[in-house]
Order: sequence, then structure tokens, then C-alpha cells
Amino acid sequence: MPVVDQRTTPRTPRRRPAPRPAVRKVPPPRGRAQGLWPYALVAPAVGGMLYLLVYPLVRAVLISFQDFRLRQLIAGDADFVGLRNYRTLLTDPRFWEVVRRTFLFMAVNVVLIMVIATLVALMVERLGRIGRTVVLCSLVLAWAMPVVAATTVFQWLFHSEFGIVNWSLTSLGLDSFERYPWFANGTAAFAILVTLIVWQSVPFAAITLYSALTTVSPELYESARLDGAGAARIFRSVTFPMLRPIFLLVLSLEVIWTFKAFVQIWVMTRGGPGDATTILPVYAVQTALSSQRYDLGSAASMVTVVLMSGVLVLYFRQMLRQEDETR
Repeated sequence: MPVVDQRTTPRTPRRRPAPRPAVRKVPPPRGRAQGLWPYALVAPAVGGMLYLLVYPLVRAVLISFQDFRLRQLIAGDADFVGLRNYRTLLTDPRFWEVVRRTFLFMAVNVVLIMVIATLVALMVERLGRIGRTVVLCSLVLAWAMPVVAATTVFQWLFHSEFGIVNWSLTSLGLDSFERYPWFANGTAAFAILVTLIVWQSVPFAAITLYSALTTVSPELYESARLDGAGAARIFRSVTFPMLRPIFLLVLSLEVIWTFKAFVQIWVMTRGGPGDATTILPVYAVQTALSSQRYDLGSAASMVTVVLMSGVLVLYFRQMLRQEDETR
């Protein structure tokens, strides 16, 4: 039988399959209803925001330009009086006393909040893992407490007959604090409200500043220590410049939070004793409810909104100025 040499025998070439024709994918037709579907999904949220935020603001602006009292609230036939309500408000000496007290209340609270929050944030950064966890959990729990609940607790603490503060001071030998009426003294009531608002505001500010501190590179601190800088110098030259945008943000938020602190004052003192704890939001509600002057109350609310907007404008101008400097 002859032997066939496999190396010289020609092989039959394989036939490659013919390439398939390219199929052009045609996108599904986008109808008008499909294009409007994303807007329909966000429409309820936008509508709710407009109804709950924009409509009351517009309504308050309109009432501030009307003669709107109890009769107009029932009958609904208020007349426009122009700027008369604002002239009445701005010529009232009590109003300017309330404005002065509002800025004093805001300044005391904001300074204490920022100083204590900064110290707490620096302390948390230096704690170990267990200590840091305990402190952060405590801050979150204090921050999560409802405003009315916290205010009620402070009322119990400083109760003239059953409060633990009077009992503690009396136990230490300070007999003058037995049955001491804290909320009947203007300065004491003011100090209690400051303590309450600082206690409620420090957790948010401290957690925010601590989160910003974790972004600072440890090499910067090490370089500053090698150059002989102390703790105060490191904070002034390294920490604060790195945290300045977050610091200004927290500062602005705390100014707004303190400026509109109505619930705590209304639940605890209703602005008393006298006008010792009356700030602009409380003054607006007192004016609207006590004498049914809803027009003057709305005008006072609009002045409050303008002042708060001024704070925001100053903050954004500072932020834009810093962005220009860093470019």
C-alpha cells in the first residue's frame, strides 16, 4: 500500500461563513408622553414645595400691604394700604428694641456655638476609637431629640418647685435658690434659652467640623510641629485656613437657625417675662395674635426674611471672594 506524504498532500481550504449583514438598530420612537414622564415624576415634589414654601411667603407679602385684621380674615375683603404697615412698624420703639435684642441673642448664641463646637471637634479628632464613637453617638442622640421635647425637659430642670437645678443648688448650701423662679427673671430666662439653643445646635456644628478636620492631611500638622509651631499656631495657620469654607457655612447656618428660634421661646416663655426674651419671630406672632393685627405681623415677618436674606448674601459674597482668591 503506498504511503501518502501528509506534508505534500494539498488540503482543501475551509470555507469561511459569509458575514452577516449589519443590522441597524433603530431607537424606539420617543413619544410626547415619554418625554414628559421625568417631569411628571418630580412634579409632586415641586408642587408640594411651592405650596408649602412659596405660597405662604407670597401670601404673607400680600397681607403686609393690606389692612388685614380679624374682620378681613373672616370676610376676606382686605384693602391695600401700601407701605402703611411698614411705616407703623418702623416707627414703633418697641420694634427696634426687639431688633436689638434679636441681634444680641443671635450673637451670643452663635459665638458660643462656634467656640464649643470647634473645641468638641478638635477633642473628638484626638480621641481613640472607642471614645470617638461614644462622643459622636452622644452628639447624634442630642441632635435627634425633638425641639419641643428638649424645651419641655429644660422647663422641668428649672422648675421653681420641682426642678433639679434648684434642688442641686439648695443641696450645695445656696439657700437663696430654694423655689427660685427662673422664668420670672428676664436675665435668667434669657440665659436658659441661650443654654438650650446652644445645647441643641452644638452637635450639628461639631459633627460637621469634625468631618472637615478628617480631610486635613496629617503631613501638614507634622511639618508645622517640626517648624516649632504650638497648638494655637497650628490651628491658626493650618487648621482654620483649611476649614474656612466649612466654618463659614456652619456659621451661616447657625445664624439662620438662631435667628428663627421661635419654638423654644414660645413654648418656654412666650417672650416673657415682659419682653426679655422677645425676638423678631416671637414679636411677629405676638402682634398677629394678641391684637389681631395680621398685617403688622406679616410686615414683621417680612423684615425678618429680609434680614436673614442679608446674612445669606453676605455669606455667598464671601464664598465667591474666596473662590476668586484661590484661582
